[in-house]
Amino acid sequence: MSKSLESKKQEVTEIKQLLEKSRLAVVIDYQGLTVADITNLRNRLREGGTICKVTKNTLMGKAIEGDENWQPMTEFLKGSSAFILADEENIGSAVKAYQAFAKESKKTSLRGGVMEGKALSEAEVKALADLPTKEQLIAQIAGSINSITAKIAIGVKEVPASIARGIEAYRAKQEEEAA
Repeated sequence: MSKSLESKKQEVTEIKQLLEKSRLAVVIDYQGLTVADITNLRNRLREGGTICKVTKNTLMGKAIEGDENWQPMTEFLKGSSAFILADEENIGSAVKAYQAFAKESKKTSLRGGVMEGKALSEAEVKALADLPTKEQLIAQIAGSINSITAKIAIGVKEVPASIARGIEAYRAKQEEEAA
């Protein structure tokens, strides 16, 4: 049963809205996945705030038409496609969730991805999983700042202490010479 023109237009509008909120789109081949498998993948991705959209390639093509940011996706629009759409904060977790799913199911393959107007190979998409999350980066920066302030405090404290040791050594030397 084919969709009416109105429902197709509505779906293209929905896809455009999803793409506006996304920073990364990963295209996977879902041939051979059951409804339960897709539901499992969606649930895993949803935990990390990511969406898995299954739609026809022609509708995705219409949605990205004229959008330079997503135009490179056209090279991946073939066969049975599902699209993992991740926002800025969930890029790493989305790729990790997909990788875990793919490892377990062994029924899907990653075709590529698009980020900031560039097509990404499978290896480049997988490399995104290794990037630290925003929270991890903030913690690393805070730790670095904390260690710098601690070193400054030790340095500031050490100046008067070393002066005092120098004066004490000079006084001791003077007493030795006097005796």
